Amino acid sequence: VQLQASGGGLVQAGGSLRLSCAASGRTFSKYIMGWFRHAPGKERELVAAINWSVGKTYYSTYYADSVMGRFTISRDDAKNTTYLQMNSLKPEDTAVYYCAGNLASMTAGVAQYWGQGTLVTVSS
Repeated sequence: VQLQASGGGLVQAGGSLRLSCAASGRTFSKYIMGWFRHAPGKERELVAAINWSVGKTYYSTYYADSVMGRFTISRDDAKNTTYLQMNSLKPEDTAVYYCAGNLASMTAGVAQYWGQGTLVTVSS
């Protein structure tokens, strides 16, 4: 089982990036998927999470206050992929971003599956 994160890079403040997390080895359609980030000198934090949906029409989501209104998490279960669209990026968004999957809430920082990190650097 593997979660492969991609899409990180260097961007100027105010810019946008889209992170992708491609899963392989099992289907994650019944898993809560999320993105964490870990910045130097700070604790790892859950940035966004998206629940699974029986009807594939509505997915409940969670966002940290620091990214609310700027980041959007989405999932495409047909592609076994989760996305994080990041707009209006700020220098304080600079961190290594990790995707994760779990059967239960990840707000406590616990996840069964973790991807490798992808570095996002926002210059001022």
